[in-house]
Amino acid sequence: MAARDTSFLLIGLLVLFHTWGAWANVEVNMEDRVEVYRGEKARITCMFTSSDGVGGNMIQWFYVTRTGEKQKIYYQDSTMKVVDKGTPFTDRISVNGTGADGVIVLTISNVQLDDELEFICVIKALTDGTGEGRTKLKVFETPGSPTIEGVQTGISVQEENPSKIGTCEVKNGYPKPNITWYRNKTPIRAAQDVVKVVPTITTKSSGLYSVRSELSMKVKKEDKDDVFYCEVTYFSPEGLRMTETSPINITVFYPSTAVSVWVESPKGEIKEGDSIELHCHDDGNKPSSLISISHEDGDSWDNKMVVLGNVSRLNSGVYTCTSTDTDAWDTVSGNTTVFVNYLDPAVVIPKDDVEVSQGEELTATCNALSSLQTHTVWFKDGVKVSMGHSLDLKDATFDTAGMYKCVVTVPEFEGMETSGTLNVNVNGPPQIIAPEFTEFEKSFEAMVNLSCDVRGYPAPTVIWSTSDGKTFLPESKTDTDGVVQSVVSIKVTSDFTAFCNASNDFGTDAVSFNITAIEPEQAIPEPAITEQAIPEPAIPPKRIKKEGSGVIIAVIIICILLLAILGSVLYFLYKKGKICGRSGKQDLTKEVSSKDNIVVEMKSDNTEEAVLLGVNGEKQLQNN
Repeated sequence: MAARDTSFLLIGLLVLFHTWGAWANVEVNMEDRVEVYRGEKARITCMFTSSDGVGGNMIQWFYVTRTGEKQKIYYQDSTMKVVDKGTPFTDRISVNGTGADGVIVLTISNVQLDDELEFICVIKALTDGTGEGRTKLKVFETPGSPTIEGVQTGISVQEENPSKIGTCEVKNGYPKPNITWYRNKTPIRAAQDVVKVVPTITTKSSGLYSVRSELSMKVKKEDKDDVFYCEVTYFSPEGLRMTETSPINITVFYPSTAVSVWVESPKGEIKEGDSIELHCHDDGNKPSSLISISHEDGDSWDNKMVVLGNVSRLNSGVYTCTSTDTDAWDTVSGNTTVFVNYLDPAVVIPKDDVEVSQGEELTATCNALSSLQTHTVWFKDGVKVSMGHSLDLKDATFDTAGMYKCVVTVPEFEGMETSGTLNVNVNGPPQIIAPEFTEFEKSFEAMVNLSCDVRGYPAPTVIWSTSDGKTFLPESKTDTDGVVQSVVSIKVTSDFTAFCNASNDFGTDAVSFNITAIEPEQAIPEPAITEQAIPEPAIPPKRIKKEGSGVIIAVIIICILLLAILGSVLYFLYKKGKICGRSGKQDLTKEVSSKDNIVVEMKSDNTEEAVLLGVNGEKQLQNN
């Protein structure tokens, strides 16, 4: 009985021991990987659960070497914390936490590329229970900005093998960056004998990578406007990243297949006097190509652009542009036709001067040869008188005479015009234009200026004469209207009449001017005249040009005195009885001998004797 009880006790203790051991197992949880940039701190967390208390666990940290061996770097229990000496991490690690909360953190400072290892966290309880966790440390380095360099020389489409396009390079990255070439936003894939991408990877002593990629390809004419660039992708703690280079273009050399030539300016129609700018362009791009422009008359220019100044109709014709490949001596050409519009000088018929008699008709024409429709207008003294090429003048008068100008224009071109002139002379006798004044009063010894305007053709000759037999031939002037202007100055010594005599091959005409001489002392100061509105008479009175308005007053006073004297003489004769009672018809005539000596002449039909009576009644003999 005692033995059996002892057996049951031993079995119970054994079961209890195994049950407690199962409870004492440790569970450890860690991240698969921790990622960090080179030079920064890495924090590796170890989380565990254990049935032991705070002081019942032993904590150890290991790393796995490149050869696969485990190397301890840290130990901790309830009584101590020890960092192992002589490891790469001796001076760069620290451990946070006591394990009471089930979390232990290993911190590695100034992480380097060589630190990219696997780290092990081991938790061992005081009993036989042990737990282990592993984390891989990944280290990254962001590469520098990528660069791209294209070929500086052109690439010919006639090359048989792929030609170098350019080179891309990215430096100092970790892990190794990757370079992809793009053309017009499309990735370029290697192709046999067409596209070749050659990468070059360089590892620096620091462990960083530099990648260089060279692109070569066979080009076509269609590639001349293509854009090439590189895309660089690399890994980082945040994931996959990408950056691009600036784009580059390449110069593609290809032969010409077509040539065009055109007039750059002026746009539209061309007229004589313009400047023409001719341009030539071929669709090729090759240094060995030569371009020239030639005219059908044999002129040529070794240039892509030609300026022809002050062109004429002789510059019309076909212009050819030729592109020559000096490598193969192949030529391609194109042409264009240039037409220069023209307007010849106006031709007026009849030419220059023409004569027509009064009353006759005259027809003149004005024409100008032109490549375009023209418009003709006739002018006289700046006033439009007719439209069209013909000018018809009917019933010619002196007003018809003058200078006529025809202007021929091309409506399609502003400023394209020509002109001609025709001078029309109307034959006819002189016609003196009625002068404004024909009577003048002038003081003795004064000069009187007389003017005479005469129309007629041929130009009349003007001669001046006076009633006292004097003759004057002053110089005459002819104005633009064909009017002859003659002016003469005559000294006034007595009353006289001046005559303007005009003559030519067809007749004569004359006009007279009456000049009255007055004594200087008869002049009376001119009274002030107040301007006022005077209605214009229906029939203008005879106009007399006077020396001054005071002369009129003096004449009126003299007339009144003469009448008074005559009345006194008649009254005296009546008192003497010498008027009434005499037979026969009697005439009384007054004669002014002087201002103060007035006599009356009396004649009878029965006697030839004339008796002059003075103012004082004395008899005087008549002077013969």
